[in-house]
Amino acid sequence: MKKRKNTPEIDKRNWDEYVKNPRDIFDKDLESNKSYSKSKIYKFDLHGYSLLDANKKVKEIILSCSEKKYTEILLITGKGIHSNTENNTYVSISLSKLRYSIPEYISSENDLSMRITSIKSAEKEHGGSGALFIKLKKM
Repeated sequence: MKKRKNTPEIDKRNWDEYVKNPRDIFDKDLESNKSYSKSKIYKFDLHGYSLLDANKKVKEIILSCSEKKYTEILLITGKGIHSNTENNTYVSISLSKLRYSIPEYISSENDLSMRITSIKSAEKEHGGSGALFIKLKKM
């Protein structure tokens, strides 16, 4: 891009005014989290985690969020379409996916299940079947 040597004064004023108050630029993260602002929701993406690592992280998240008075947790699990469990005959395809194993893990851990009100698939705008909403009890 070639830089102009003599920028007209009106262009300079327009630019200064625009920089002070940019109307058509927005923060995508703030915009996408507007629906979360009404309650305290913790969001975490578990893509790339193994089952064992994901379970450890979920336990850590639930205990921490319960302590910090969050009301909900949104866990992004993905839909498992890139999982390579089909190649291992000793692994159950449906049970190896995080979206199935996480609720099972939580219900098997008393210190976690006592903190949970419900676990359900997220609404479509929050990830649908590739995400879980966990509602926490008020402690």
